[in-house]
Amino acid sequence: MNRAEKAALQLQAVAVLRTLKETRTYDELAEVTGLPAGDLNRYVNGHVLPGAERAQEVVGGIGRETLAAELEARIGFDEEGYVDNSGVVFDQPFLDLVAPVAAEAFDFDTPDVVLTAATDGITLGAAMASHFDARVAYAKKSKETAVEEFIESRQRLASGIELTYYLPAGAIDAGESVLVVDDLIRSGETQELLLDIALQADANVAGVFALIAVGDEGIDRASEITDAPVGALTRFE
Repeated sequence: MNRAEKAALQLQAVAVLRTLKETRTYDELAEVTGLPAGDLNRYVNGHVLPGAERAQEVVGGIGRETLAAELEARIGFDEEGYVDNSGVVFDQPFLDLVAPVAAEAFDFDTPDVVLTAATDGITLGAAMASHFDARVAYAKKSKETAVEEFIESRQRLASGIELTYYLPAGAIDAGESVLVVDDLIRSGETQELLLDIALQADANVAGVFALIAVGDEGIDRASEITDAPVGALTRFE
């Protein structure tokens, strides 16, 4: 880890701790993190930065667990099992914290492009792209009128409905590294289409990440397509 990467990790740890402190006392935060309340006070107030090892623990370990719990508290399910994640995908500061935690927890290679699907995946895609200093691209279910060439991926679902996504051909170059992200993974159909788009572009897959996984089908399906890391911040059965 070079000096710049260490500083970035330390600042990310402070950002995670500050977010957790918004709803906790220092004693409660100490109980959650296992760190002394006095040290937490100094980190949160900017008097000192945590060391690299402690920062990594906060971002990759404590951060993942606590942000997952925060995410679960913001998600609702209706009686038919549909997910209401508006309390998450509309909160850009929260997603900005998720990005470094996900990167550390799943050890994704640094991508050139973060690829997602319109529309709910866009805010997460933007957060991940900002963290990695990468471009963000999002596939749509319709073609943009001013674009002449597209990468197209189509699949007939079990219900008989045909799902098609389009991405402008120039959004991904051959040989680039692509991280596929989305807000939700259930059956894995959307992720399969996005992975197909990346492969059609002759790109390398850096990983697949979702905020929420409902069941294991989607994670398993994506894992069959790529050897890159596949994961979700939290899972529901």
